[in-house]
Amino acid sequence: MNAPDHPDTVRAAEAAPPPPPRRRGLSDRALAWVFIAPVIALLLAINIFPLLWNIWLSFTNYRANRPGMDVRGMGTGNYERLLGQDDVWESLQHTAHFVTWSLFFQVVIGFALAWLINKQFRGSGLWTTLIVLPMMLSPAVVGTFWTYLYQPQVGIFNAIVGFFTGSTHFSMIADRDLAPWAIVLVDTWMWTPFVMLICLAGLRSVPQDLYEAAEIDGASPLRQFVTITLPMVLPFLMLAVLFRGIENFKMFDMVVELTSGGPGSVTELANIFLKREAFEKWRTGYAAALAVILFVTVFGFANIYVKAWNTVKQR
Repeated sequence: MNAPDHPDTVRAAEAAPPPPPRRRGLSDRALAWVFIAPVIALLLAINIFPLLWNIWLSFTNYRANRPGMDVRGMGTGNYERLLGQDDVWESLQHTAHFVTWSLFFQVVIGFALAWLINKQFRGSGLWTTLIVLPMMLSPAVVGTFWTYLYQPQVGIFNAIVGFFTGSTHFSMIADRDLAPWAIVLVDTWMWTPFVMLICLAGLRSVPQDLYEAAEIDGASPLRQFVTITLPMVLPFLMLAVLFRGIENFKMFDMVVELTSGGPGSVTELANIFLKREAFEKWRTGYAAALAVILFVTVFGFANIYVKAWNTVKQR
């Protein structure tokens, strides 16, 4: 065997062609930016730019139906007018009523349905499929469907209420006192299955060993529910409330289909008021200021709620 410094080995090494130059590829960091940059650009174009543009419009007198009009700065004038207008506060009160009661009924009924489905009785899979059907429909379709159910000649709810009130042509959606509750009823019917599915996931994530240990210790079913089930499912419940609260605050299309602008202003939620100011009265800058107020309100409440949710989840 030839030594490394043998003359034949040296001559063979000198006669061999030089190795090809080593290509320098992109680093992992640069490659990551290649894939992330288009997404960031898309988010900036779709989300960030419209938000900044809306904030700028909120300080002007811009009207979308008069593109040639000189845009004049208003300072905080639009915000001052909004905060001093009774119609704005009334629409916010209607929104708070709708969000609060719809969330309450959806959480209570959704958790109860999840508790029953989790028992794994015969036909539970079929019942689960039937229960989740409403959430597969679009809000506009649901609004149109329930509009017919609220007709005096058809609606069973109208017939029940009309029987006690003695009216043969009663309609919940046309009554000033019951119209807000009619909207809550429809939203509860549509989105309770969503809360049920989240609660069902939480119930099925609870280890059975905890229940077995509790039974050995002599804990009653109520005690097991309070000390095991509820604390383990609470993060899932809070997550469902967060999702539904944000969506309900943005409610628009279903309410418009149900009420068609009436009766009066008792069903005029904040987004409906915003639409009227922006696309009926064409006060674009004024409506942009309301949009900023709604965004800050939802963003602030959501951040506080997420911090509380993280605290509960870490326990």
